[in-house]
Amino acid sequence: MARMSRGVLVRFFLVLGLLVGCLALSLNVKPNLGLDLKGGAQFVFQAEGTKETPASAENVDKTLKVLRGRVDALGVAESTLVRQGENRILVELPGVTSDEEAQAAEAKIGQTAKLTIHEVIRVVDPEADAEAEPDATKSDEKDKKKADDKKTGDSKADDKADDKAADPKTDPPLEEGHEILPDEDGVPLEIGPTVIAGDQIKSAASEQPENSVGYVVSINFDGKGGKAWADMTGRAACNPIGDPKRRAAIVLDGEVISSPQVNEGIGCNVGIRGGATQITGSFTLQESKDLASLIEGGSLPLELTPVSSRLVGPSLGDQAIDQSIKAGLIGLVLTGLFIIIVYRLVGLMAAIALGSYALLAYAMLVGLGATLTLPGLAGFVLAIGMAIDANVLVFERAREEYAANPSMGLRRALSVGFNKAWTAIIDSNVTTLLAAGLLFFLGSGPIKGFGITLSIGVIASMISALIISRVLCDVSVANKFMARRPKISGLGNVGRVRQWLDTAAPDLMKRRRMWLGISAAALIVAVTGIATQGLNLGVEFTGGRQLDYSVSKDINIDQARKAVEEAGFPTAVVQTADTADFTIRTGEINNDEVKKIESSLSAVGGDVSKVDDQRIGASLGQELRDKALIAFAVALMAQLLYLAIRFKWTFGVAAVAAMFHDVVLVVGLFAWLHKPIDGIFLAAAMTIIGLSVNDTVVVFDRIRERWWGSRPEEKFNAIANKAAVETIPRTINTGLGAMFILAALAVLGGDSLQDFAIALLVGLVVGTYSSVFAATPMLTYFQAKWPMSRVKKERVVRTADDSGAVV
Repeated sequence: MARMSRGVLVRFFLVLGLLVGCLALSLNVKPNLGLDLKGGAQFVFQAEGTKETPASAENVDKTLKVLRGRVDALGVAESTLVRQGENRILVELPGVTSDEEAQAAEAKIGQTAKLTIHEVIRVVDPEADAEAEPDATKSDEKDKKKADDKKTGDSKADDKADDKAADPKTDPPLEEGHEILPDEDGVPLEIGPTVIAGDQIKSAASEQPENSVGYVVSINFDGKGGKAWADMTGRAACNPIGDPKRRAAIVLDGEVISSPQVNEGIGCNVGIRGGATQITGSFTLQESKDLASLIEGGSLPLELTPVSSRLVGPSLGDQAIDQSIKAGLIGLVLTGLFIIIVYRLVGLMAAIALGSYALLAYAMLVGLGATLTLPGLAGFVLAIGMAIDANVLVFERAREEYAANPSMGLRRALSVGFNKAWTAIIDSNVTTLLAAGLLFFLGSGPIKGFGITLSIGVIASMISALIISRVLCDVSVANKFMARRPKISGLGNVGRVRQWLDTAAPDLMKRRRMWLGISAAALIVAVTGIATQGLNLGVEFTGGRQLDYSVSKDINIDQARKAVEEAGFPTAVVQTADTADFTIRTGEINNDEVKKIESSLSAVGGDVSKVDDQRIGASLGQELRDKALIAFAVALMAQLLYLAIRFKWTFGVAAVAAMFHDVVLVVGLFAWLHKPIDGIFLAAAMTIIGLSVNDTVVVFDRIRERWWGSRPEEKFNAIANKAAVETIPRTINTGLGAMFILAALAVLGGDSLQDFAIALLVGLVVGTYSSVFAATPMLTYFQAKWPMSRVKKERVVRTADDSGAVV
């Protein structure tokens, strides 16, 4: 007993150390807050076209696509990028709250980043020939001076080069396509036409060569670019060492950033093979990363001219944020009380573990540098439902084991419960993580952000349930006092619901045709609503209008929000701004509706002056919608593949069909109720997918367990029915635990989260129903046509006997 107690105590102190580390991280690292919680910077760029590439809506959208990739590469999460009118682009970056940060961000985003590679024809100034060859070991002072000149635009060498290029008396006329540019040392070079364009660059990355304190940017060409690079360097290698023609000029936005000489070992007309090169220049780590991200992001099809730059306040008021936090805390308390009432002492330990989940999730979020938004906060709170589910699975299993053999003791029953629930917990959480990971890698903007927060929530919930809760429960039941009083532990009996179900023994699969008929009818109603009522797409999908106002009276943001809501626009985004008192973004509205907003504002703000009025494009544009659909489709296929490997392909098809059924029903309900389909609803739909497959996998895991090794006379339908009935207590307890949180968010979370919570409440109810009454009946039909073996496939280990024969 003493040895066991020491083991329990060791695990306890390890867990305590983990929580102390998370607490230290949480206290010392500030979170990145989204635009809805903290505000940020807002930029407007004017797209300038040329005769070849006019600033049309189509070309502006192409520019917008490049900008999205550039912003993602710069690590700015949860950003907003939309087209305004025909040729303007609006960019909002959360967390950028100072003028210095805003100026730096504006410079990085608006840089054209047109990279080209050219042959060097000659050094323009003959007197500079002696200095023409680039030196890889330039002094730090020279580099610093060059960098300072570039920043200030005060380079004398540049001025000299400009003068030289502009003086036709000192230089012969240039051939077509040639131009004169100063190299990285300020020496004027004549360079030939573009040999390699930016679109021939496949990737770019920051690297630090061995035995070097500086950084370089490594670039890889595509097939065509690699061949052009080999041909160009092969021609250059035919010239003697020190000849300017042995150099290649790498030009970024009209400036030579590197002009290296082909190494001595490269053969004439052979060139540098491998399709790669490096840009040198004594870069710092950040400079090399920024340059790599600009090159990889691609050049902008249109040049961008800054129109305005301003700092805006949070899109949600303090009251809405306080209400959401209060709702989350109330939901947590109610969920904890429910778990304690149902599972008593081990329930209390699970409730404490749930509290540690919040600390774990927050520490992981700040440690990874993820952006925290209000829907993200709601997603974290919701992931508690997954942690509850894991605990409930374990406790229900432990109850079964103790009821079957009380002599094994509470601690042993709890250990067996954890071991038997392990596969269901892992399978259900891995399928959710698969979806979250694919949403992160394949999605963009809010889709990518939700993938991060969902992944963090799932991982934190698993640590909370499988490690922290287990240690706390071990400590609580590993004593003689509790061994004599098993009822206090919460594991002494299987519970009233399970006892009633065992007595009633309902045959749910006997009416499987009826259950599937109900699901089919519900799907018809949902699809009819979508077809006849249409979807009330939010401003993220449809675009809309942005209005900037100044008012004569001093009113706060909450008063302005209330006025806009009373004008009939409860979902409008209202923010403070430094160039106007308030900026209001809403869906497509006409001038009469604009006058309603102005009238409502004037009632509280006095004289209202319109500072700006812009049409804005959809932040969830065609590209983001396409990426979201691709991410959804790949996530479904990945889950189907995983379930096919872990179970059988029929199980995967039934689970994915039930998941599809759940999402369509929720979308159909929103169509009938004319609720908005916006970015927050998109997050809800993704969460419903996770909840649905989580619930279904738990039922399927019990079916598989009972089917493998069953007697020949036992029918699959009977086993499936028994497994579904046995998991009903777990389903009810998990569902009620999550519903407390969602109900609190729906009632107290404010307009910003009410629709989110309603969607999830409906999704939770539908998902609970579908796992037993849709997925399981479907599986019984599949089993009749494509049966699963009764015997678990074990790996055969072949060994050799004494004679050497394999047995």
